[in-house]
Amino acid sequence: MQVTYLESAAVLIETEDTSVLCDPWLVDGAYYGSWAHYPDPDFEPEDFDDVDYIYVSHVHPDHFHPGSLERMDDSIPVLIHDYRWDYLREAVEELGFEAIELPHAERFALGDESHIQILAADGCDPELCGNFFGCSWYDKEADQDGSTQVDSMAVIADSEETVVNTNDCPYPIAESSCKKIKAEYGDIDLLAHQYSAAQFYPQAVTNYTHEQKIEERDRVIREKHELALNFIDLFEPSYYLPFAGEYVLAGDLAHLNEYTANPPRIQAREFFEANTGPDHECVFLNSGEHIDVTTGERSAPFEPIDQDAKRRYIEDELAPREFTYESDPLPTLREFRAYVPLAYENMEGKRANIGFESDTTVLLPLVDDTCLELSMDGSGFSYTRSLDLDDYDDGWVKMDVDPRLLRRLFEGPHRAYWADAKIGSHIGISKEPDIYERGLYNALGEFHADGADVQATASHARAGSD
Repeated sequence: MQVTYLESAAVLIETEDTSVLCDPWLVDGAYYGSWAHYPDPDFEPEDFDDVDYIYVSHVHPDHFHPGSLERMDDSIPVLIHDYRWDYLREAVEELGFEAIELPHAERFALGDESHIQILAADGCDPELCGNFFGCSWYDKEADQDGSTQVDSMAVIADSEETVVNTNDCPYPIAESSCKKIKAEYGDIDLLAHQYSAAQFYPQAVTNYTHEQKIEERDRVIREKHELALNFIDLFEPSYYLPFAGEYVLAGDLAHLNEYTANPPRIQAREFFEANTGPDHECVFLNSGEHIDVTTGERSAPFEPIDQDAKRRYIEDELAPREFTYESDPLPTLREFRAYVPLAYENMEGKRANIGFESDTTVLLPLVDDTCLELSMDGSGFSYTRSLDLDDYDDGWVKMDVDPRLLRRLFEGPHRAYWADAKIGSHIGISKEPDIYERGLYNALGEFHADGADVQATASHARAGSD
């Protein structure tokens, strides 16, 4: 068996009788243009049109990337987990591919000697998910199975070797699925696991100083490394490949790269080699290089990235790029005010559904020095033109978004997702007190006015004046 590292979570796994391309984010521009690769890939999506299968672990754009898949042969079957909601399947099929949904942990034959199992990160156990994400929206009366989570992991095995790909699955929420794999397969030849942070924090926190961002960056890196050690300890693999969550910010966000919790890979290798035993060999591969899982032989030695060359590439190539929304016309205050009532109603439905309540006020600057105030306790919304953060004694979260992207977020998921905008670092976040209320952001994900009536209202508002 051979495993080739491509970019971020994209790997190619080949056995004697089949090949599976995993999470092919292969071209720049994920998360509305802010996520890019370094080094610049020397391959194209079309180069992988001869693979037998594509495995997509979950919906995040650095794993399910329409821009990459649109350039590939849509006759390749796409393997996905049978999630409770059909968004991923529908999105795959919208691109023209056949989506094969695999039930939790069920074996699927890839060839005469090879098979794959896809397991939900939460082991299809809503109680596990609820411990972390508030799964009170899980419909216990429904007679269908499926995970309430957004992540999956995969086992690809033949008669000789077993490879486990945990991609973005979080520990400890994924522990039960990992233990199931270990109990079934015993020896694991190669484990591919996340080791860095694919998130907005700390680079997008606007009220942190430079020193605070550096301190939090280093803390998050250490935390992610230590969480990864749990996977290594549990699976006890012969080889382990730290990967996934690797990206570089482009455009107007390029100056934030020094704060992202994506350490140089050579530093990560030093950490893992110092904290794992001699029976587990750390494998870092340059893009396009592979390891023979049977022999451990690499196609080429790992060469660390020249950090000065990377900085020049960011400054010269990535920083000048524009985001996908920057060509939109600027919205008016009248347009925003047309969206807000239905968006608030949708958010309230979500907030009530997950049982979240807080005295924190969400502050969302619009245009014309007008700021929207959103309650998180059901008491409504209002506007202010004289924003004074000292007025919010019970706490506040301020979210600064380019008005053009904000309009897309108001228009609904078919245009832009709050979670993707946040992960892409497009939302500048400041808060007091400095705590992360997960339910607040969960509810805010439904703050949009999707629907024909509101679109017509907004179009009318666009034609009018403030």
